[in-house]
Amino acid sequence: QLQASGGGLVQAGGSLRLSCAASGRTFNTYSMYWFRQAPGKGREFVAAINWNGRITDYHDSVKGRFTISRDNTKNTMYLQMNSLKPEDTAAYSCAASVATQIVRARTPNYWGQGTLVTVSS
Repeated sequence: QLQASGGGLVQAGGSLRLSCAASGRTFNTYSMYWFRQAPGKGREFVAAINWNGRITDYHDSVKGRFTISRDNTKNTMYLQMNSLKPEDTAAYSCAASVATQIVRARTPNYWGQGTLVTVSS
């Protein structure tokens, strides 16, 4: 029901835009999240957006470089990633929570498959 796409190989300093397309249900009232998992490491929160897109939240390591957004008319969420660093290399997954507002401590209800982002130095 959630499908992430847009990953790939990019040089350090480059940009990528990830998309998360929702299907099968309407996620317009859900808060949505991006997580990532680097090789050999645990899953890490990256960014979140509330149901109407007016409130966002970011991990400190991506603030000022990544921008999360959503288009509820298209049932799609985005993650614009600029100034990428090798340490951003990971599988990025999108998720959705039935809570309308962002709650970092709450595990999202729905998860999509990851898309791999590789940043070369």
